[in-house]
Amino acid sequence: MENFAAPARPIVARMTQAALAEPKRAVAFQGAPGANSHMAALEAFPTGLPLPCFSFEDAIDVVREGKADCAIIPIENSLHGRVADIHFLLPESGLTIIGEHFLPIRYALMGLGERAGVRQAMSHPQALGQCRLWLKQQGIAPLSYPDTAGAAAVVAEDNDPATAALAPPGAAALYGLTIFENDVADADHNMTRFVVLARSAPPLRDHGPYMTTFVFEVKNVPAALYKALGGFATNGVNMTKLESYQRGGSFAATEFYCDIVGRPGDPAVDRALDELKFHTKSMRVLGTYPQARARPE
Repeated sequence: MENFAAPARPIVARMTQAALAEPKRAVAFQGAPGANSHMAALEAFPTGLPLPCFSFEDAIDVVREGKADCAIIPIENSLHGRVADIHFLLPESGLTIIGEHFLPIRYALMGLGERAGVRQAMSHPQALGQCRLWLKQQGIAPLSYPDTAGAAAVVAEDNDPATAALAPPGAAALYGLTIFENDVADADHNMTRFVVLARSAPPLRDHGPYMTTFVFEVKNVPAALYKALGGFATNGVNMTKLESYQRGGSFAATEFYCDIVGRPGDPAVDRALDELKFHTKSMRVLGTYPQARARPE
């Protein structure tokens, strides 16, 4: 609680008390009230009780400890790519992906005093990256903070008119700030994809369409990735995402995060995953879940 800026703490306290009283309805999210993740929780779970957490690790922990039924976590953005550290946190979380949600992102520049006096804008690194060109054009310096709405709370607490926040418009009313400009972004198609994490997955429906997310580590041999992925091509399985990352400071052991259309139990998916296992050091499915947005088969 003390990690949040003072203007956010009473709101966080009320939301936390309500959520912890009904953990089966609690939906953990990272950030202060008013953050994009808060909006995603409200959209994805209209009858849920959003539970604000200061960090991604905190949001994962409350689910793991049974204090919340699930967590909704941003994983990638259409303008700025993947969210930092998520590829490391998900495999280590012990949780499973049970759903996804897409949220259109709109930021507002908000603060105290006059717009002309703004010299820097505080926000999450993802938000700053999504508005990088706009900030440069306006002559406003970026200032990093762990979340968007939390930045708005800090601006309210610091009472410095030279520092504004880039945050969802609703955060202005929560923290008593003035909106200087709306719809701040480098492109109109700004969209963030969230995944829903839970301790266990509900039974899958008999019909789809589904997505499956998994991680794997290739063998350190020539053409390892080519061989590992060949089964998806030959079996006609659509791979919608493939990203590499390094773990443990090694530049020899490359791991990959992958999304495919389909689910284990589909003959084509089973054949492709069997071939993947044969050509990799390790492979682990992180979740199979219904599509929230259609992908081509």
